[in-house]
Amino acid sequence: MAWSSDISQIFSLFSFTPSQIFVRNTSCIAYTYDDLILMPGHIGFGLNEIDISSQLTKNIRLQAPFVSSPMDTVTEHKMAIMMALQGGIGIIHSNMSIEDQAAEVLKVKKFKNGFITDPVCLSPDMTLEQVWRTKDKLGFSSFPVTECGRLGGKLLGIISNRDTSFIEDPNVPVSDFMTPRDKLVSAKEGVSLIEANDILKKSKKGKLPVVNEKDELVALIARTDLQKNIDYPLASKDNVNKQLLVGASIGTRPEDRDRAKALVDAGVDVIVVDSSQGDSVYQLDIIRYLKAEFPKVDVIGGNVVTPSQALHLIEAGVDGLRVGMGIGSICTTQEVCAVGRAQASAVYHVAKFAKRHGIPIVADGGIKSTGHIAKALCLGAGCVMMGGMLAGTDESPGEYFYQDGVRLKRYRGMGSLEAMEKGSEKRYVWENTTTAIKVAQGVSGAVQDKGTLRRYIPYLMQGLRHGLQDAGCASVAEAQEKLYADKLRFEIRSPAAQSEGGVHSLHSYQKRLY
Repeated sequence: MAWSSDISQIFSLFSFTPSQIFVRNTSCIAYTYDDLILMPGHIGFGLNEIDISSQLTKNIRLQAPFVSSPMDTVTEHKMAIMMALQGGIGIIHSNMSIEDQAAEVLKVKKFKNGFITDPVCLSPDMTLEQVWRTKDKLGFSSFPVTECGRLGGKLLGIISNRDTSFIEDPNVPVSDFMTPRDKLVSAKEGVSLIEANDILKKSKKGKLPVVNEKDELVALIARTDLQKNIDYPLASKDNVNKQLLVGASIGTRPEDRDRAKALVDAGVDVIVVDSSQGDSVYQLDIIRYLKAEFPKVDVIGGNVVTPSQALHLIEAGVDGLRVGMGIGSICTTQEVCAVGRAQASAVYHVAKFAKRHGIPIVADGGIKSTGHIAKALCLGAGCVMMGGMLAGTDESPGEYFYQDGVRLKRYRGMGSLEAMEKGSEKRYVWENTTTAIKVAQGVSGAVQDKGTLRRYIPYLMQGLRHGLQDAGCASVAEAQEKLYADKLRFEIRSPAAQSEGGVHSLHSYQKRLY
């Protein structure tokens, strides 16, 4: 016991408590994630024993504390589905019509693992040349053919590579070379994944259309998807219908009340009120409205960076808070408006205050590595929200392009002029007015291809576990217990220390994440 006490005293001489750094901060400095480094702790547990589950809101717990940002180059249904399957959650952006956003939410709620619920369909009068263009654009070669060329139409056939390989006339219609309906093997709506797998094995087919009683296409199952679609034991699902969890963002204008109703009708689980500065009468009004009209749907308010901002939203009834202002890689709010806060300081102070009221926080922005994720959670965040970290994955919206031999995808801030022209201005101008002069608070750019979330999210999860293990914490909850007991230790890194902590002294190197 005395030995343990001596170690603690020695340790305190060479590192600092959160209170010393953030509260008794005589230098009046705000800190970013890069400014801080965690001190190592004692490891008495294995990597696979570490529990990284954490609270998104008062009522929603995620097995992986990752949230995809409601940005139009980050989160639509494909991103939200894969985030939920991996144990996180996606927040569908609102830079689209009410009907389109509700439809995106519905796609997530109706998703079944292994089933393609939104297959690209062709019409029988399309030409071979159009098929070639579609194949080149999408990167796959098999398509169902329906009367109307859309999901829900009467199934007429399927085309695959072997149907198009030996046809030379580009003007031949699809109806002339498709495999017709009477030669297809199909399954009835309601078929289970196991039953579908058996049908594909017996028929030796690559695709299995799923049709309803009217022979209308409702889904498609691909053998290749069945082979790579494993069970997802950590998937984020609701307790009643066992459907995937999904969130969506709204603004604070009067018409956003109609948007909220459509989202709730579609089955949304959490609504994020999306404002760059969340402490406004407009946000307080819509939070009160949401909690009164839709009490079973959780509401996350924000963005905030101070306890006083957080208090107003907590009093209005939020179930969670979104923390961060002007620190994203594509955000220029601090530069343009001279308002904001360094993210490590913002997360620590708001999380500590919100904890007293039982409200979890989401650290939004500034995440550039798994180390930053670990720091955010060790500073009190329940989850981290990521934009740039997830942009450039296969599941993010947009198409890949090449520049200087590098495969890239577009990524832009919701405060960029390009995004504002699509409707995101309401995130920065809260009252229902139109201004002739738009002040950009973000930029547009591109990010490098990161591959599929099927590989990327497990990498982030394992990196987080390594960080917690090195800090001597067997769970996110234990890390935060130590944080508020002043047992988690930090140091402030000088610019030279930050440089030393990264790759250095090499002529050249290749950085592979996984």
